[in-house]
Amino acid sequence: MKVIIQIPCFNEAESLGITLSHLPKTLPNISEVEWLIINDGSTDDTVKVARECGVNHVVNFRTNQGLAKAFMAGIQTSLALGADIIVNTDADNQYEANDILKLVEPILNEEADIVIGERPISSTSHFSLLKKGLQKLGSWVVRKISGTNIPDAPSGFRAISRDAAMQLNVFNEYTYTLETIIQAGHKNIATKSIPIRTNEDIRPSRLVKNIWSYVKRSMITIFRIFMVYKPMKFFGTLGNVSLIIGLLLLFRWVVLRLFFFEGLSRVPSLIVASIFIFLGVQLWLFAMLADLFSANRKILEEIQYYIRKENLDEKVVSKKP
Repeated sequence: MKVIIQIPCFNEAESLGITLSHLPKTLPNISEVEWLIINDGSTDDTVKVARECGVNHVVNFRTNQGLAKAFMAGIQTSLALGADIIVNTDADNQYEANDILKLVEPILNEEADIVIGERPISSTSHFSLLKKGLQKLGSWVVRKISGTNIPDAPSGFRAISRDAAMQLNVFNEYTYTLETIIQAGHKNIATKSIPIRTNEDIRPSRLVKNIWSYVKRSMITIFRIFMVYKPMKFFGTLGNVSLIIGLLLLFRWVVLRLFFFEGLSRVPSLIVASIFIFLGVQLWLFAMLADLFSANRKILEEIQYYIRKENLDEKVVSKKP
């Protein structure tokens, strides 16, 4: 059983050494534990610090690609290196490294394929009251969309089984945290949340530079994911709203035209009602078309999964003596 702990890094020379000094090199019931960093176009000594601290593997991007791409690059590399379980953590030592065992255990016990660490957000002193509320609201939205029960969706501290990792695809360029949970829910991948501990804040978050910018980008991410994974519900709901408005306006026009103002045509009202009805029909047609594309995407993802499984497993077998 092999565990690879991966850390996406962008100019993390100051904090990476502290993070790595706490990472475990052995775990109970695990034969191999290796470390992997994804250098996301760092311009400081991130790679030098990593090698000095004994990191086993380094993935290098020449330019900054963003957290989501760094995460997926780590996943693909870990799979190619034969990881049975992939643990993702942050370079700023936010998460308590001793809790990695808590993340891994449900996978070892075959209770889950993705385990996400739940931070004590309510008692985290460096989180403002607004940020705490937004974190809880965002996690609630993700739970509703995904059908999972993950209370801390933005948490990057997570363990992923080999089989689950092969099924993940991240299209968003901003972050992987929300999309992977929603994917897991729609693909019926067993997920579990485990309470974990956090450390004192070393540096400000790179992802949350501005709270309102973070909210805006997170909402865009959620809407995009909702459109991809629930196209019929998304566009159908918009279509229903438009049709209801159009029919109500049409009913109003008929009532006014026949019973109250027989001499007035009230053409503008009729035109507005027609526009809403036409828009509603168009949205429903688009919903059905998007649903067909969604079905096609699911087939392609199944094919991709089996191709990944066959190719990656062959590589791992060929590397074994």
